[in-house]
Amino acid sequence: MCSILALLDLKAGDAESLRPSALQLSARQRHRGPDWSGVWSSDHALLVHERLAIVDPAGGAQPIVSADGRHGLAVNGEIYNHRELREELAGDYAFQTGSDCEVILPLVLNHGPESLKRLNGMFAFALCDRDTGRYVIARDPIGVIPLYYGHDEQDRLVVASEMKSLTGHCATIKCFPPGHYWDGSTPEPVPYFEPTWCDFEGVSGSPIGPDELREGLIASVKRHLMGDVPYGVLLSGGLDSSIVAAIAAKLAAKRVDEDDQTDAWWPRLHSFAIGLEGSPDLAASQKVADAIGTVHHQLTYTIQEGIDALSDVIRHIETYDVTTVRASTPMVLMARRIKSYGIKMVLSGEGADEVFGGYLYFHKAPDAAALHGETVRKLHALHQFDCLRANKSMAAWGVEARVPFLDHEFLKLAMHVDPERKLCRDGRMEKHILREAFQGWLPDEVLWRQKEQFSDGVGYSWIDSLQGLAEAEVTDRELERAADRFPIQPPLTKEGYLYRSLFEEHFPSATEARTVPEGKSIACSSPVALEWDAKFAAAADPSGRAVQDVHEGAKLKGH
Repeated sequence: MCSILALLDLKAGDAESLRPSALQLSARQRHRGPDWSGVWSSDHALLVHERLAIVDPAGGAQPIVSADGRHGLAVNGEIYNHRELREELAGDYAFQTGSDCEVILPLVLNHGPESLKRLNGMFAFALCDRDTGRYVIARDPIGVIPLYYGHDEQDRLVVASEMKSLTGHCATIKCFPPGHYWDGSTPEPVPYFEPTWCDFEGVSGSPIGPDELREGLIASVKRHLMGDVPYGVLLSGGLDSSIVAAIAAKLAAKRVDEDDQTDAWWPRLHSFAIGLEGSPDLAASQKVADAIGTVHHQLTYTIQEGIDALSDVIRHIETYDVTTVRASTPMVLMARRIKSYGIKMVLSGEGADEVFGGYLYFHKAPDAAALHGETVRKLHALHQFDCLRANKSMAAWGVEARVPFLDHEFLKLAMHVDPERKLCRDGRMEKHILREAFQGWLPDEVLWRQKEQFSDGVGYSWIDSLQGLAEAEVTDRELERAADRFPIQPPLTKEGYLYRSLFEEHFPSATEARTVPEGKSIACSSPVALEWDAKFAAAADPSGRAVQDVHEGAKLKGH
């Protein structure tokens, strides 16, 4: 996981005078790329790159420069179909490195930014023309990789992987929208990604079944194993991470043919789980690890360790969203431990709940059309929630998180599954078709384990303790007057007030607060889904336990 910083629309002499400032701003996000720093400058632009070397560690330094020196490119991300594109584009472009990201240069320069839809990967980049000053900024379709932009006092455009590099430097800061590019010719970024799966009519009645899903996900995991450094898997013991880990374990057990140089395979696959002592996830993850044969690491943390980390976690994840803070805290702690094992990349299970309607509140979906509409809404918002959490939590300690469920090709397949097959009806559990697809790959008690949100699965007392901390730290009067202190998105609970206060310490301006999404939620729903059950409005809470009549035994689990 790398970081980029771009200063654009520079005037004569700016590049030299602004270089020290650019380096300082970029250093704020160096945790994302601790391996090396690089700078490319012209009269019109400054690009700074902090690198986490995963593919071509020896020769893939950035910013990447075209053979004629005219174009500079700084990328944070991975392009999984780069070999196919490289072969196709080699006739019109002289590749300078073995980096998977270099294909962006000839693709955009020769075919325009609309061709970005051909990339299968996670990415955010800035590409600049030395001679004309023209640039292209873009972000991957789902927003797996974060990106922010703003303008400084001289109206220069500043782009960065994390908001902290713009804090105090830009008067306005915005989240760069996923699936968009910007070349400065329009007032705002414009979309290049227009998926065919958004409309219910376009996917209803689709014949895609479990076998196609299984083969599609196996192919995705194999693509995501691209790399030249040791990797691991996050294994919470829930369905999604367990399936990804099981596939990776089978692939890692193979030996590479001498003629096959597409992937790097390491001798043993390491898996990682974290939780409070005795948590549901730790017990389930050990069962999976034993079944699939990974070298498993059960990491524990205490409630006090989690509380001590809260401020630092919020600084890293750059949000005060309650669900995200709850889940990010153990994940940041886990990332630090993973780094100590020498692992630089991990596979994770984010995205499956959004694609297959896996959250417990989906049991209340009135029909297939409503379910599909919610999955689309959730995917469009994912960059502000689970993608943000997974990416920034791992990047806090220089670890890259990859998400096979959000692979471009697999997403197209899975979102074209008939939504009727995703409904929880007639005794079918959430994500029933996904469970069917991997029958026999996991122990039944894991394959058919009910959904646990990550912040629940690490130990239910984690959430209870956070709420208790907020009750002790925030007075009733402070909450009543929350709108006076926080006129933008005033918190509705004491826990929300606590996180907002910590956020304000690191990100004090109104423009930073506006980058955080708002809206009521029941167990991670969008606000629209609150209409599915009259009880949702009264019981709204991000924890999965809020759906009491669905979450079996939630009150009885004492972890």
